[in-house]
Amino acid sequence: MRFAKKVATLIAAAVAVPAVACAGTIGGTYYAPQYDFIDFWNAADNKAFQVILEGNPFPNVAADEVARRLLPTMQVAKPRPNLTFTYDNPAEMPRPYYRLVLVFDYANDLGADSVCAGTRRVGPGTPGLFKLFAVYCRNDLSLSQTTAWTPATGPDDPRIEQLFRELFLVVFSDSMALRPNNGLERR
Repeated sequence: MRFAKKVATLIAAAVAVPAVACAGTIGGTYYAPQYDFIDFWNAADNKAFQVILEGNPFPNVAADEVARRLLPTMQVAKPRPNLTFTYDNPAEMPRPYYRLVLVFDYANDLGADSVCAGTRRVGPGTPGLFKLFAVYCRNDLSLSQTTAWTPATGPDDPRIEQLFRELFLVVFSDSMALRPNNGLERR
């Protein structure tokens, strides 16, 4: 009986290791007290939502080509509002100005509020690793932020789509715990 348990445990571990090795990782997250999913919904539902890319996760592919190939992947993995991701700058600067900034191979000392204010520094890339710092901004304020990474061989790697699916659930969280007053009105 003990032998059968050991064999079953070894088989389960052997099956789980490749699944864990291929999964993306979401790092620590932060939400500003001003974060409100309803604001995101109102800013994005049935509208174009700007994504700004900084850096190139695949230096052997031109940055414009990487951006072109990542946009449909992000669109497939998009969060719940019926939004359309775009790289285009708005014709007229909206107030408030909501956007998602993705900094690839980010510098370790890069802060989210500085990203929203326009400072973006990248560090040395790691071949075979798709690594990014995602910041959801309103004007110069960071509303949410996290890091994410996964092994990837190119912009069309299916692990990137899965990472974006997980990333968008974190960056644009609809958790009731994050809502002002936990969804309750004060009287």
